[in-house]
Order: sequence, then C-alpha cells, then structure tokens
Amino acid sequence: MTRSKAFLSLVIFSTILVHAQSYLLCYQCVSTHPGCGTPFKWLWHKTVSCPEEDDICVKVIEKVGAEERITRDCLSSLKGFRTDIPADKYEGCRKSSLDVKLGHYVNNSIPELDIKRDYYDSTTWCFCYFDHWCNSANISTSSNLLIVLISIFFFVRNIDQ
Repeated sequence: MTRSKAFLSLVIFSTILVHAQSYLLCYQCVSTHPGCGTPFKWLWHKTVSCPEEDDICVKVIEKVGAEERITRDCLSSLKGFRTDIPADKYEGCRKSSLDVKLGHYVNNSIPELDIKRDYYDSTTWCFCYFDHWCNSANISTSSNLLIVLISIFFFVRNIDQ
C-alpha cells in the first residue's frame, strides 16, 4: 500500500469516526427485559445514539420493598413523560425531585387507565455523559478515543517501516 493511499484511508476513517462520535451512545432497556436488571448483560441490549447534542445517559432505579425496576435511556427520551427529574444533572446519582402531582388521580372510569404513580418508595437517578455506554453499570468503560489514538499510532508506525 502506498503512503498516499494509506494517508487517504486514514483521513476517511477519522472523518467517519469523528462524525460517529458526535453524539453520545447509551443503552436503552428496562429491567423487565431479560439481562437489563442487576447484573447487566450489555451484549443483549441495543445502544441508541441520543438525539440531542448535549444529551446525558440515564439510569433510573425505582424501588419498593425488595422489588427494583431499572430503566436505562437517554435523558431527552425521558423528559417528555417524567416529571421527577432532579434539577442537578451532573455526573453521579441523586434522589428524584419531589413531584407535586405524584399520587394524584385523574378521574378515569376505566381502572386500568389510572395514572397514580406513588407505587415506588424511592427513586434514584444516575446521570453520566463522559463516556459512551456509561449507563451500563457502576464500572466505568475505557475511552474510545484512547483506543483510536493507539490504533492510529500503530498504523502510522507500520507504514513508516
């Protein structure tokens, strides 16, 4: 492979990679799906590219007694219907905000359509946006940028030889 072809392929690869890395990738699942609870089986679940440029990966942990429900998604996907999102969305976990409408009934004649949501004793929101797929577990994943830089280094080193 000539030097110019190698350089051209490296530029094309880098352009595609930079474009693909412009949005955050997060896992999207609920713990009622197999493998989405604790422990999390990351090979089983799809990742989504968050729609907003400044989006955040979210892991919501809702508990009642021994029962636990975990939701993993992008924050922009949950903003439309969740009103208990904490005001502080910086990296880390915190309790949900107080929802004044939580626990109030909408007068429905069909019992299945009741929207009373006071079932969970505690709700914890975990936010992360420093790395892709960071809403998977408590263990941080390695940086994709570091892997790409190491790959480029060895690629360029092999061309010079």
